[in-house]
Amino acid sequence: MKEQARIQLLSPRLANQIAAGEVVERPASVIKELLENSLDSGAKRIEVDVELGGSKLLRVRDDGGGIAADDLPLALARHATSKIRELEDLERVMSMGFRGEALASISSVARLTLTSRTAEADQAWQVETEGRDMAPRVQPAAHPVGTSVEVRDLFFNTPARRKFLRAEKTEFDHLQEVIKRLALARFDVAFHLRHNGKNVLALHEAPDEASRARRVAAVCGPAFLEQALPIEIERNGLRLWGWVGLPTFSRSQADLQYFYVNGRMVRDKLVAHAVRQAYRDVLFNGRHPTFVLFLEIDPAVVDVNVHPTKHEVRFRDGRMVHDFLYGTLHRALGEVRPEDQLAAPAAVAGMLRPTGQAAGEFGPQNEMSLSANVLERPASESTWRAPIGGYSVPRPGQSLPVAEAQGAYREFFSPLPGAPSAVLPDSQGDVPPLGYALAQLKGVYILAENAQGLVLVDMHAAHERITYERLKIAMASEGLSGQPLLVPESIAVSQREADCAEEHGAWFQRLGFELQRLGPETLAIRQVPALLKQAEANRLVHDVVADLMEYGTSDRIQAHLNELLGTMACHGAVRANRRLTLPEMNALLRDMEHTERSGQCNHGRPTWTQLGMDDLDKLFLRGR
Repeated sequence: MKEQARIQLLSPRLANQIAAGEVVERPASVIKELLENSLDSGAKRIEVDVELGGSKLLRVRDDGGGIAADDLPLALARHATSKIRELEDLERVMSMGFRGEALASISSVARLTLTSRTAEADQAWQVETEGRDMAPRVQPAAHPVGTSVEVRDLFFNTPARRKFLRAEKTEFDHLQEVIKRLALARFDVAFHLRHNGKNVLALHEAPDEASRARRVAAVCGPAFLEQALPIEIERNGLRLWGWVGLPTFSRSQADLQYFYVNGRMVRDKLVAHAVRQAYRDVLFNGRHPTFVLFLEIDPAVVDVNVHPTKHEVRFRDGRMVHDFLYGTLHRALGEVRPEDQLAAPAAVAGMLRPTGQAAGEFGPQNEMSLSANVLERPASESTWRAPIGGYSVPRPGQSLPVAEAQGAYREFFSPLPGAPSAVLPDSQGDVPPLGYALAQLKGVYILAENAQGLVLVDMHAAHERITYERLKIAMASEGLSGQPLLVPESIAVSQREADCAEEHGAWFQRLGFELQRLGPETLAIRQVPALLKQAEANRLVHDVVADLMEYGTSDRIQAHLNELLGTMACHGAVRANRRLTLPEMNALLRDMEHTERSGQCNHGRPTWTQLGMDDLDKLFLRGR
């Protein structure tokens, strides 16, 4: 029989190597920790030198406050930090790195040299250590005020870990991505990156709006900034600002999504869920939104000490944060009109500052009331109206009964007797954003002329979105009628799920459901929304309760309703090959200019595109 192993203390070296597994995964992990320390030291310029993707050399030099000579050996010890002193400090963490493990973990798996000088010191001092020899060696050195950390031969003493490193280019791409993330978090700091002696990245300090936009364009690409919507809003102690990509500027991967909480890059499930809901019915299936967003919140109500890599956070009031993010983004995307998309790029556009409901006072569960109370734009913003021969449509904020909204466009619209065959602008300044119709192409597209050039409109897709938004407003104004079940449907749930359903009973009631608790782990569905009487009520309630437990909110019922309204809108929209008169086409263009999310159909496809004179000149090689 095998002898039972006795419990014993691990050696400091082995303990550090195990701890390093949590913090140091690859060269990018090392750079993240070193850069965070530099930022915490007050650096305004950071230079990074890399060789062989970081496996051979990683050097970070900053002009921060530096480290005193007596503290240098302690800087390489585990659980040693200058950033927290007591428990209260941990409850209001504002610094990037505070665990006191990074340098100790790195030095246990690499050859580390740290050189630093404070402003008060006569000279710099240097401390060296290697993975197998944990005793640090301190000696005088030459160095300006600030700190340099040099990490050589990563994983030289842990061959198993070194085998898992990828190709040089792959590791460098990961490392560069880390620097870009931090560069977006700190516009006040200059970042310079060299790889194998070649300059790769040079991001200068960005103190104003224009230079910040240039940095965003340098990191995310100029196309993102041209297709992004700047937002800034503050409410209830929360401030959200940054840029969100238009729905038509989406990606096949979630690789252009940067979200920061108090300057710390995070990937949080609650945040991802709120953003996904905001883009729900404007994003093409399988595509991912793009954004660079900064959330500022009281450090006391967010826990950043959840994960060793600090990529995850936990909010004290997750529901409030979720609803604030969702409401703000949902309203900002809904407020985009054709004139906004035709305006100057985000680099010079003013930041949108929504108020009231636009500030996100409603979460997804209140989306119906949110839709019903869309903020109406001042009449002065729009000097044009639908032509005489056009149809009459409700302005945002008005509502139609569902039946009327559903049939309002079935017959489409017909010009009144004596209506002009076309509506022409009195002067160039009177041209509306989508211009005036010229013709219809193959019964599918509308061709219009605006101040910029030629506008192409997919008339079915555009009309589908208009009808869909009308139906949502009408549904919100009428509310949801319930359909009682002849035989109540019993479902088995856990006790926690039953408690959750009971707690949110009033919310279910507002959406047309009536749930009754029959026992500790049993619910009965007595009523469902009339529009969803064909849906699988059992499964829907299960999924909704699961969402409520995970995020404190759910939009599954609203999503099912919207899907049904989208189908109704699709059937009610004008079909291809339907010949339209010029007044009818112009009426549709005017309606698009006043309808939320009119840039995309219900499925996320674009409804119109602009071909400017420059684009047309290029097609015909004019000016060459």
